[in-house]
Amino acid sequence: MASRNFYFNLIVRVLLIALSALALAFAVVRGHYLVLGLFILLFVAQTYWLILFINSTNRKIAYFFDAIKNEDFTLRFPEKVSIKSFKELNQSLNRVNGLIQEVHMQLQIRERYYQEIMRQANIGIMTFNKKGHILFSNPTLENLLNYRPLNHIKQLNQIDAQLYQIFASMEPFDRKLVQLTNEREQIQLALKSTPLQLDGQDLLLVVVQDIHRELDEKETDSWIRLIRVLTHEIMNTITPITSISESILKYFGKHGHLVSPNELTEDKIRNTVKGLEVISGQGNDLMDFVQSYRSFLNVPKPDRTLVSCKKLFEKVTVLTQRNTGDDVEIIWHSTPEDLELFIDEKQITQILVNLVKNAVQSLNGMEKAKVQVIAFVDNSGKKVIEVSDNGPGIPQEIVEDIFVPFFTTKDKGTGIGLSLSKQIMHLHGGNIAVHSKPFEKTSFVLNF
Repeated sequence: MASRNFYFNLIVRVLLIALSALALAFAVVRGHYLVLGLFILLFVAQTYWLILFINSTNRKIAYFFDAIKNEDFTLRFPEKVSIKSFKELNQSLNRVNGLIQEVHMQLQIRERYYQEIMRQANIGIMTFNKKGHILFSNPTLENLLNYRPLNHIKQLNQIDAQLYQIFASMEPFDRKLVQLTNEREQIQLALKSTPLQLDGQDLLLVVVQDIHRELDEKETDSWIRLIRVLTHEIMNTITPITSISESILKYFGKHGHLVSPNELTEDKIRNTVKGLEVISGQGNDLMDFVQSYRSFLNVPKPDRTLVSCKKLFEKVTVLTQRNTGDDVEIIWHSTPEDLELFIDEKQITQILVNLVKNAVQSLNGMEKAKVQVIAFVDNSGKKVIEVSDNGPGIPQEIVEDIFVPFFTTKDKGTGIGLSLSKQIMHLHGGNIAVHSKPFEKTSFVLNF
């Protein structure tokens, strides 16, 4: 039974069921039981065909979603059908199927692209779940750990027990350092974790980087800069001593022989005394320089206690009053007011006194000179002290050198104040950083 209209087709089927029902009733009344059985079968068949006809659309949509779920994009619905509504439905399903197939292919291409990036990355990448099952580890990580394949973090116990304990206890946003030694080399690994969710499952993404080479390069660079500064300071001290010594020797020797006392004039004796005074002064300066080097190397381990920022600032204010002129405004502020730091009070006081003095000296002769010392908690929850001024700033070419021991741009000074401050901050488990924008803001930031 063919029809070009779905509704006409449906009406015809309903009419046939109605006619079958009437014939069934007629057979019951007349007592024609053979005919009655025939019409019962015909009535059931007509009802079943009607249900199949109506459910054909639902079946198509169900088949469609099952195919999408199984990533089967080969399913096509016939578009050359006599019923117009079915034709439009089939065309729509085929069009949606094509769009989803295209999106799926693009996602696969993008996924392969990202996977290739992670495989080629020069840092190790690992993802594992709460049970320790490793879902992904790139070749770089396997090369760093010299172990493959990695399926569970318990395998790390075979590499190094400490490494396994670190991974097993790692929490989101943790940062760890671990040193591994194998038969080939010794490596220093930096670990950083990030939480993520995939298909409703909590995972931990850990990035592993070998920083041994970077540390070696930084260490070598620091030694080069330190040796350059030491050489400069020592040569500045030794050169006058050598020059004056040669001049004095000429007074007392000639052609390899000592001159007689009669040849020594009063001017020569006076110049000799002055020269020896200069040599003595330069020698004392060199001794002070060596002493400052010894004090730099012998920084004691911090004796840390809880210290109120407010009381710390009051102490530093008293210690810096003598060096502060009336033309420099110093602002002290702590947010919150009851902020406390777990520090060695003497050592941190030494840092703040040095920074405030440096800031005041840089503002010499400036109008509206201002120094700000503020303590606060940053967005990551870390406690910070910032010392800033609106002075001429630090030239960009020497920013990297200011923390080098004995580097100084002042006529007087040992040049160990900032380097000593950096060492103290490292002993506290923190760091010190500098940011400078000339005549706007130069700040030294202590991160605890």
